[in-house]
Amino acid sequence: MTHLPAHLEELRRRARGWAVDLRAAALRLDRDPEAVHDLLHLPGVGHLAARVRSADSGDTLERAVLVEELARGDAGLMLASPGPSMAGVLVDVLGSPDQQDWFRDRLTQGPTWTCFALTEPERGSAIGEMSTALTPLGDGSLRLDGAKRYVGNASRASVAAVFARVAGAERLGVTAVLVDTADPGWTAEPLPTLGLRGVRIGAVALDGVHVPADRVLGSHLPPTRRGMWGILAVFNRLRPSVAAIALGIAGAAHDYVAEHRRELRGDELALFEELGRRIHATRLLTHRAAIAVDRRPADGHLASAAKARACELAEDATLSALSFFGPAARLEHPLLDKYARDARGVEFMEGTGTIQRLNLFQGLHTGRVGRAEAC
Repeated sequence: MTHLPAHLEELRRRARGWAVDLRAAALRLDRDPEAVHDLLHLPGVGHLAARVRSADSGDTLERAVLVEELARGDAGLMLASPGPSMAGVLVDVLGSPDQQDWFRDRLTQGPTWTCFALTEPERGSAIGEMSTALTPLGDGSLRLDGAKRYVGNASRASVAAVFARVAGAERLGVTAVLVDTADPGWTAEPLPTLGLRGVRIGAVALDGVHVPADRVLGSHLPPTRRGMWGILAVFNRLRPSVAAIALGIAGAAHDYVAEHRRELRGDELALFEELGRRIHATRLLTHRAAIAVDRRPADGHLASAAKARACELAEDATLSALSFFGPAARLEHPLLDKYARDARGVEFMEGTGTIQRLNLFQGLHTGRVGRAEAC
């Protein structure tokens, strides 16, 4: 696919306009993450906050197009914006109609941040080692105890989607619940980070958080479609968007060089043009991966290829962009320095490159993705 449908081309055009405002605010947010509260009037931020539905059928490609352009403005501000984010995708995948209505009603009550809490200290995202526990109580509700880490917007979120293991259950006992963060027992503190500072990536402590029975996601589904199935279904939908974030950062660095180093010759020109070709090729791969997921949500192998390639490209593009401006580039061009720090951060979102390559290998081994597609 080389051309987008007309409505997505229009979305791209509008998002490029919104990205200008995000870029202008990028360094301010990097210095002071709480400045996001002063930036809610920006059209791009408002659009994200108004996206009450997150994972409608057929919109993985739309989300990737939107995300790339906004990340080309500033990935940090885009990710720090209120809205459904990853939690919304999970609710659309695992939530009952009543749970979806409850979640969307919360989002319509004003700027509302959400978060998605899966990763744990010392254990990462390995579902087999998850220790956060849900203990059933006599009235059908549950008690939630444990800790999560590296959770975007954790200290801002009003609603959290949290994965935990039902006490006494085995692997199929892992499920997700919706938590009102105003309830007693929820504590979230930001962690210091080098990149994506605006997102306020944080640590969460869960000490006896009360979870009503109707906040357990997937109760209306068979147990095999709640835990790992739910995680993979969400990640398959989001992986092209993470690739698009990396693409946006790479594109932003490429644009910066074009604007500030108009005279390029020899090896510099060759490198600049090669990065442009890589950005274009990776965009095509990302779009193909999004289309594959829209057609069949279980087909996430091509999305793994896109995510791994885009994150590698983002680091190459940002570091190469710095090289165009000499050894003092990080000090003299703080926006480029920010792009490089953000690019490294995206590598750790939704699985590192090693994890994505393992997933891609599985797809190649089983024949679910062709070698030509993955190259």
